[in-house]
Amino acid sequence: MTSGYSAWSLLRGAVGGHRHWPPAWPAVEPKSRYDVIVVGGGGHGLATAYYLAKNHGLRNVAVVERGWIGGGNTGRNTTIVRSNYLYPESARLYDFSLKLYEGLGKDLDFNIMLSQRGLLMLAHSRHDLDAMSRWANAMRMNGIEVNLLDRAAVANLVPALDLSPRARLPVIGGFLQPRGGTARHDAVAWGYARAAAALGVDIIQNCEVRAFLKDGARVTGVETSRGRIQAVRVGIAAAGHSSVLAGLAGFRLPVTSYALQALVTEPIKPALDTVVISPGTGAYISQSDKGGMVIGAMLDLFPSYAQRGSFAVLQAILASTLEMFPSFSRLKMLRHWAGIVDVVHDSSPIIGPTPVPGLYINCGWGTGGFKAIPVGGWTLAHVLATGENHPLAEAFQLERFVTGRLVDEAAASGIAH
Repeated sequence: MTSGYSAWSLLRGAVGGHRHWPPAWPAVEPKSRYDVIVVGGGGHGLATAYYLAKNHGLRNVAVVERGWIGGGNTGRNTTIVRSNYLYPESARLYDFSLKLYEGLGKDLDFNIMLSQRGLLMLAHSRHDLDAMSRWANAMRMNGIEVNLLDRAAVANLVPALDLSPRARLPVIGGFLQPRGGTARHDAVAWGYARAAAALGVDIIQNCEVRAFLKDGARVTGVETSRGRIQAVRVGIAAAGHSSVLAGLAGFRLPVTSYALQALVTEPIKPALDTVVISPGTGAYISQSDKGGMVIGAMLDLFPSYAQRGSFAVLQAILASTLEMFPSFSRLKMLRHWAGIVDVVHDSSPIIGPTPVPGLYINCGWGTGGFKAIPVGGWTLAHVLATGENHPLAEAFQLERFVTGRLVDEAAASGIAH
């Protein structure tokens, strides 16, 4: 067999569990000094490390994660990828990310299970439809493919929707981004981790950052649960905990952390072959590769660091989902979880330098973090390596909260903020 695997080795792996599997990346002890330290071992942090090595040739890089790789928001989301945003700055950013996703499996030599099944936004009222027409026109002006759909086209695309005259949530149309869809969240994290490690990046788990080392005002490294580590530059990619780390460094972020919850049902045969989002209710649903219905919810609008959500939001989102899909009412819920998302005033990210010299940040993605993993890593890696903002990130600097040049994408986030 040219693959190097014998029938016996495959059988041994199947019977023996993971005991004989080689690690995807090595377990290493932290060195005393790196060129760059990336704080946060989720998708954005791992992508940053990978692009530092691949795009900029920086191999003396460490990713430090207080828990395990992908154990935060990367493993606690609904895996949706899309680029249907309103403003040109956002459209360029998110569509660049989607294009990177489209080639990511080949780039990483790892199957991320990208499924561009299309993403459907539902209109429940004439007001919704008018807003979506404007939204779709903005997408077209930004060069992103989108199709406006009437009620009949929606019915043909998603037969399981309740389109009866007595439906409490009538559907009168919507729009479809054909290139939208889903990817496998753990595969994205593992693919980036494996590829970064292969290029020489140290991935250090169970390594909590407790303080920042400074020479005067400049950050020169981190104090961790595994000792002091020096660095020329430090990047933060810690999603909902970004404000905590900023506080350790001595500055404040315009970030509020909320729980964004989701759930998955027992698996069933294929019944939904597109992603469906209802902006009017905050509900969104897709069917996973395992057959479970993955259902997302709106934000719990009280600050929290707990990886669980409130019963009130869960109840409301299930009620809305079942009004749209009555045939799913007998499905059993298998798991329920929440990610801690970092929401800012304009629902757009922050990518670039902080007020503390030597410290850079990628945060503020709110409910859009998973879809932005590739571009978040690409742009943070650029500024860490060169000291200059990437052109895609120019509009998303921290200083916009002083100048007032916000990029207000709250409407196009697709989730009730």
